[in-house]
Amino acid sequence: MVPENFNPPVSHPLYFIRKGLYNKINLYSSQLQGRLMDFGCGAKPYQSLFTQVTEYIGLDYAGEGHNHEDEHVDVFYDGITIPFENESFDSVFSSEVFEHVFSLQQILPEIARVTKKGGKLLITCPFVWEEHEIPADYARYTRFALHDMLEKNGFEIKVTDKNGNFVRALHQLFVVYINDTWLHKVWGFSRIPLFKKVVRQLFVPFLNYAFLLVEPLWPKSDKLYLNTIIVAEKK
Repeated sequence: MVPENFNPPVSHPLYFIRKGLYNKINLYSSQLQGRLMDFGCGAKPYQSLFTQVTEYIGLDYAGEGHNHEDEHVDVFYDGITIPFENESFDSVFSSEVFEHVFSLQQILPEIARVTKKGGKLLITCPFVWEEHEIPADYARYTRFALHDMLEKNGFEIKVTDKNGNFVRALHQLFVVYINDTWLHKVWGFSRIPLFKKVVRQLFVPFLNYAFLLVEPLWPKSDKLYLNTIIVAEKK
């Protein structure tokens, strides 16, 4: 079962980005089968969605910006070489990880090396988002950059999808700003935990429900969005 923090209710301040990612990963997860490597697995929050795989192996890097305590990492790597034989995996999944890999163009050949021919790759990357897991936050990739890097490493793009749209991205960023800045710095609610909890349970849901009501009235545009989702196959 996916933890609530990664499949959140509408009252959650990260509802639109996290719920959208959950829906997209759930949509494409059935395309990944056999032995799967979760690259940058962390706590493996989406593992239960991959019902077609026979083995689920989590790989991660113990570096700055992320504490792996209480996570479910099976194998750690050194940031350079993935410690598996050639063509070890039928599938690779990586969600919100590529932006934290400083030398992504050096790691992609390693991902390709351990993926079998015909193996599927499912990745998600933020397109517009605040700095996070500081200082290990290095890039925001357009879909065109991701296409180019994957194709140069022997992958054929099968699906390109987006999580969110222009107004949804703006709203999600606004809620994050309210939650992270106003509640902590402007109003000083961090000194009143109960009051802060009440405000979050009332104000954030109000903002999200109100947006869901008015969102259909806005003209549609996906030139700005929250995440890129790509399914690719190793040629």
